[in-house]
Amino acid sequence: MSEPQNDPRLTPLAASLPFAVPFVGPETQVRARGRPFAARLGANECGFGPSPRVIEALRAAAPEAWMYGDAESWELRQALAAHHGVPMESVIVGEGIDGLLGYLVRLLVAPGETVVTSAGAYPTFAYHVAGYGGALHAVPYRGDFEDTEALVAAAAQTGAKLVYLANPDNPMGSWHEAGQIAAALDALPARALMVLDEAYADFAPAAAIPPVDPADRRVIRMRTFSKAHGLAGMRVGYAIGHPDLIAAFHKVRNHFGMCRLSQTAALASLSDPEHLAATVAKIDAAKAELGRIAAAHGLSALPSATNFVAIDCGADGGFAHALLRELVSRDVFVRMPGVAPLDRCIRVSAGPEADLAAFARALPEALDAAREGADAGA
Repeated sequence: MSEPQNDPRLTPLAASLPFAVPFVGPETQVRARGRPFAARLGANECGFGPSPRVIEALRAAAPEAWMYGDAESWELRQALAAHHGVPMESVIVGEGIDGLLGYLVRLLVAPGETVVTSAGAYPTFAYHVAGYGGALHAVPYRGDFEDTEALVAAAAQTGAKLVYLANPDNPMGSWHEAGQIAAALDALPARALMVLDEAYADFAPAAAIPPVDPADRRVIRMRTFSKAHGLAGMRVGYAIGHPDLIAAFHKVRNHFGMCRLSQTAALASLSDPEHLAATVAKIDAAKAELGRIAAAHGLSALPSATNFVAIDCGADGGFAHALLRELVSRDVFVRMPGVAPLDRCIRVSAGPEADLAAFARALPEALDAAREGADAGA
């Protein structure tokens, strides 16, 4: 399909942006393919589902769907503040981490101002920066890890307003110890704010997560109910930061962006830590199984503190992309990093047994086809 023409009424900034999105969703791919996927392992969703308490709470609350949600997400913020031991004024709730990142960039990044991220890191942050006219400076990974020292150095060199760091990391699944995060904060230039994306914190070792200090003006921390809580479809994220910064979100956020049922679901899930722990255990087992599947076919699964595994395909990005295409053609939805040398991997979500079995069945044929294609092109 040809690229649409810009409406001449667009602002110069909007007109300059590409017709692109950070991710092509699985539903879009299904429509293009004309058939469903047998295994949905590309979006890092939680295929094990939400807590039964969530289902029960949603059934009870469904008749109230005619009402807007609480514009202040009061009960949810109160529960999150108690959960983390912070003042309620230090918590903001939004439409997933993606929505909160957009609000944060809108608040702090004027057109032309610089932000720093890692080349190949979570692309939605860069999408928002471009959308508000910021100047993006990306540093390479160090091996399979985001390079905290390079991020800090780039912030000092460019005068960056924001420094984005995911810990644990997406797309590689790697993580830094809390002490390394603290050292990066101590070295951060005074003007900069660290955006610490902790979407996968529920899967991380305790040593990877620094203590939460809402009085620290140098950092804002992002969390989500989309991963371990199994609520990706409800779009509930939250941020913890200094009360002055959190208060500024109320100047720009969509005050009725959080629907009533989403708030209900998040509250119910937060009240069921036993289910959360059981889900994390299932995901740990699924990651181990993905490691066994990869090893059985000569591939290597990287260590992961998330709900997915990056599988090193043992070649370059071209081969990994060919393998991804072959898996998709066999009805297995996976994704891959977009920047070399990270793109030597495919990224596979830790899903239920049936999905992993479908991946295991498709992988050897997909590998053979990708290798045949590589040999033919040699």
